[in-house]
Amino acid sequence: MAAETADATTDQVDGDRRREQRGWYVYDFACSVYSTSVVTVFLGPYLTSVAKAAADAEGYVRPLGIPIRAGSLFAYAISASVVLAVLLMPLAAAWADRTGRRKPLLAAAAYTGAGASAGLFFVSGDRYLLGAGLLIVANASLAVSMVVYNAYLPEIATPAERDRVSSRGWAFGYTSGALVLVADLVLYGGHERFGLSEAEAVRICLATAGLWWGAFTVVPLRRLRDRAVGHGGRAGAGSGLKQLAATLKDMRRHPLTLSFLLAYLFYNDGIQTVISQASIYGSEELGLDQTTLITAVLLVQVLAVAGALLMARLARTHGAKRAILGSLVVWILILVAGFVLPAGSPAWFYALAVAIGLVLGGSQALSRSLFSHLVPRGKEAEYFAAYELSDRGLSWLGPLFFGLAYQLTGSYRDAIVSLVVFFGVGFVLLARVPVRRAVAAAGNPVPDRI
Repeated sequence: MAAETADATTDQVDGDRRREQRGWYVYDFACSVYSTSVVTVFLGPYLTSVAKAAADAEGYVRPLGIPIRAGSLFAYAISASVVLAVLLMPLAAAWADRTGRRKPLLAAAAYTGAGASAGLFFVSGDRYLLGAGLLIVANASLAVSMVVYNAYLPEIATPAERDRVSSRGWAFGYTSGALVLVADLVLYGGHERFGLSEAEAVRICLATAGLWWGAFTVVPLRRLRDRAVGHGGRAGAGSGLKQLAATLKDMRRHPLTLSFLLAYLFYNDGIQTVISQASIYGSEELGLDQTTLITAVLLVQVLAVAGALLMARLARTHGAKRAILGSLVVWILILVAGFVLPAGSPAWFYALAVAIGLVLGGSQALSRSLFSHLVPRGKEAEYFAAYELSDRGLSWLGPLFFGLAYQLTGSYRDAIVSLVVFFGVGFVLLARVPVRRAVAAAGNPVPDRI
């Protein structure tokens, strides 16, 4: 009887954990549409056009009297959102870990971001300040929500499950991004048939991303649960920045975890730069039209689903570290192929998009799951705040390197191949991290394969 009771209890625990995992996947499904449709595809060109409509004869807008070239507004707004996120993420992490109440924080960040994205519908005419402000709020909110979201991973998945669970989360995100992007392209491409102007179609696409984000966030909020913490107290008004300093100091006691973060900083910055600069490379260097570029983004989204799941399988047989190292070799080959890609050849650009899609999701998913093994128990949100800071807060290094390479050489081909440095350094640093020893040093059980 006791054995049957124990088995029933184990089944209940496993069932509850799987239920939470399914809810966790859906947050990626909810928020990834914003990253794809708003940030990657539509808002940059649209906000630039709005700023140009408000610009003076010299092409400048002047918020607070500061002259800003209209074409630079989107980039500056993204940079400002990073600064705001860097200030907010440690505050959020400290509050989440000290109180154990992550769901209210996830809800607040998600619905603030979703509301800001939906509000982009009202950006028209010369309302560039409204657009820039909503972009800053939405981007910073997404960053805060991802700190809380990622911190759930060690709680809802056993060490043996994390590669699979993390990869499925990314797969759900890329699936939603592709689904909504198809609908957006139908609306945008046929806006005249729907009785809409081009600007109205874009505004509907921007707002739809916010509505999607908010609607599907209900699922993780219903299925995820908060857990009691072993220490009391609440984070004070200034404790977040103090906590960030304390987290970085604490990481010095876990140098192998810090070594992984350094490796991740380099190769992830390379990944983010390739993604953000691919459209510029395609249009300026290869002479491809907007339809080709958007179709390539859609292709990346679809294949990233399969890529994330495929790399999760590789991690099960070869370990997450080896799978990531293999993906970095593929990224280097992608950059070399991009360097020699002939201009005016959409087919070859699509082939490059296929390769990017197959390694993009897996590289990110396995990095997240591997890092989750290196986090000391009870400090999940704090350490994932540092992880997000290395992801988002320092994501300006790659674009700066790309820009300097172009400025010095005048060639986008030289600029794109220069990013090999990020993947090469990241490969070497990651290869030197003894991950099994790092997991044990963090006080966590070591999986059979990692």
